[in-house]
Amino acid sequence: MPNSLSKEAIEQFRKDGFTPAARVMSEKDASDYRNRLQAIETVLGELKGGYRLKCHLLYKWIADLIRSPVIVERVQDLLGPNLMCWGTDLWLKDANSDKFVSWHQDSEYWGIDGDQLLTVWIALSPATVESGCMRMLPGSHLQDGLPHEDTYHSDNMLTRGQTISDGIDESKAVNIEVGTGEAVFFTYRIAHASHPNRGDDRRLGIAIRYISPVAKQTKSDWDSATMISGEDLYGNFVHEPEPDKDFDPVAVEFHKKSNENYRNILYSDTDWTTHRT
Repeated sequence: MPNSLSKEAIEQFRKDGFTPAARVMSEKDASDYRNRLQAIETVLGELKGGYRLKCHLLYKWIADLIRSPVIVERVQDLLGPNLMCWGTDLWLKDANSDKFVSWHQDSEYWGIDGDQLLTVWIALSPATVESGCMRMLPGSHLQDGLPHEDTYHSDNMLTRGQTISDGIDESKAVNIEVGTGEAVFFTYRIAHASHPNRGDDRRLGIAIRYISPVAKQTKSDWDSATMISGEDLYGNFVHEPEPDKDFDPVAVEFHKKSNENYRNILYSDTDWTTHRT
């Protein structure tokens, strides 16, 4: 596994807004991560809310994963040597489920200014057309923000059911299939979505959100991130603790504030207490 992106992958990222899927870990390692995830579910039941968000502060194995050299060095090819992890999300779509993700741009909701943010989406099980892989609209990251509306649809996996109301040409969208242990890197502003999982296996993914320290949070006076590489010359984010184990007490306590702040950002300009889960 190379620790750097090819010239072609970097060019595609700039042009289309995403890289081709590429291996970042072995299938065995991905299977081990899946087993760790499912062991947590055995104890806690269905993971909801904060157990899926900012989870690098809760689960030691995700705290280690965000520091993987294979991943970090490829992100550095796109964002530069100084990196922070702003967030981690678990995307768990059960077999034969009606859950879906509507067309949206993350940049409309996260409050991070500029373009110094990208997502690494890692598959712990095959993300195929049948299992509801992501769909992306190539080049949509080069447009101004597209109009969105909040639907709060019960099967929509997004917090607000945020949906692009105009500007999506499905005929130009592409399916982003990602094999077990592979990842796709995509920009903050790319329009993306995913259909329900009609397969017989769960579609399990981990999304890691990396930023450059130069970025700023515009929807809150306080925000946090984990230092990954290089140095922070700006101080725009409070540095997060690194857990020593799953549910490390210090990191769990920090997670409470960080996760609450994250959800306040996501529900900005709404009565979020009505819709929180």
